[in-house]
Amino acid sequence: MELFFSSTGRKVDDPELLEAIRLTIINNLLQYHPESSSQLAMGIAFGVEQPKQVDVDIATHIKVKDDGPDRSLFLVETADRPGLLVDLVKNITDINISVESGEFDTEGLLAKAKFHVSYKGKAISKPLQLVLGNSLRYFLRRPMTEEASF
Repeated sequence: MELFFSSTGRKVDDPELLEAIRLTIINNLLQYHPESSSQLAMGIAFGVEQPKQVDVDIATHIKVKDDGPDRSLFLVETADRPGLLVDLVKNITDINISVESGEFDTEGLLAKAKFHVSYKGKAISKPLQLVLGNSLRYFLRRPMTEEASF
């Protein structure tokens, strides 16, 4: 699915703007169509009734910056959940990126992770930064399904 600005016809490709649009759509669906809450994939399964309170204001922010010639700094801010740190490292290493060091903090429901990463001993190239950001953005938005539900 691609989004375009209706006034300019320009494609929306900024991940931060896409996340803000996604959260706005979810908020509007919950506010004006509470019956849709049972069909929204938000990481947990809602019942048929509207949830009492849903915190969809925690947007996922992912940034990758060069931190010298031999490594890059990878920053993630997202909603906290059990096993998040292990899942982040697993997803990073699944695309052959080495995690040299990391720092993980939580502030209420917000998780902040900072990793020094490299690819074959060098800083991550711009195309690989995009792959890393997009793959983790996809993973963090994917609803969690328990194995017992199959």
